[in-house]
Amino acid sequence: MKNTAFVFLRLTAMAAIALVSVFPIYWMVMSSFRTHEEIFKYATLSPELFLPVKWTLQNYRDIFLDPSKPFGRYMLNTLLVAVVVTTLGLIVNALSAFAFAKLRFPFKKLLLTIFLSSLVIPYEVIMVPQYLLMRDFGWINSYAALIVPQIVWVFGIFMLIQFFSDVPRDILEAARIDGSGWTRIFVKIVLPTAVPALITLGLMTFLNQWDSFLWPLVVINEEKKQVIQVAISSFQSLRNISWGKILAATSISSVPILILFLFLQKYYVQGITMSGVKG
Repeated sequence: MKNTAFVFLRLTAMAAIALVSVFPIYWMVMSSFRTHEEIFKYATLSPELFLPVKWTLQNYRDIFLDPSKPFGRYMLNTLLVAVVVTTLGLIVNALSAFAFAKLRFPFKKLLLTIFLSSLVIPYEVIMVPQYLLMRDFGWINSYAALIVPQIVWVFGIFMLIQFFSDVPRDILEAARIDGSGWTRIFVKIVLPTAVPALITLGLMTFLNQWDSFLWPLVVINEEKKQVIQVAISSFQSLRNISWGKILAATSISSVPILILFLFLQKYYVQGITMSGVKG
């Protein structure tokens, strides 16, 4: 009976926490179907708080039918940048992590220490020299400025190093004796065992790029090349805040992330567990 009561209390507490966590998202979606006047009209606990009184699609029409702010184009831009950065980042970061985890070369520990020390440097510190570098390359207002600086992610390399370190070196040495090169070993032996970790890193990278705001705001001034988070912020000004548009745009922008996580959450949890990353 004690165990049953404990399980019941634990499940009740978990359900309560889940409801508290999910309610802001539910309120955001429901409020995107409200008129501007109604969004903050009902603040007390009542049926009107949970469902709109007057349902409307005007907020969605406003964000998709405004020719001066092509929201569909913003979503495509963000999707392009996120997919390319995720794909190239997985390749580059996985190769780097494998080299640090399993290969022997001079000053490896020193290089790894210097490399990982960059994790403690705030991004705002390197943003100005990074911007100047993009300017010298002539990449301002281009997709290259959004993609190239984001490919290498030190945290992603550190995460994969934890996973690759657990791969038995005896297997790699046996493959070397059989005549396989390191590239073949990496592709045929290491990568198939690293699928959960790679999916986890891919999800985290995609999410970071989908939510990216500061860097695109700095390097992109051309409206048609802007990304979704900067576009959402443009719905507010010193004189007016279009809450209906913001809530509708935020609801739409959340869909791709939710779909990805729903389909890949099993691998995400497994990858976090196997790589030894806590948090």
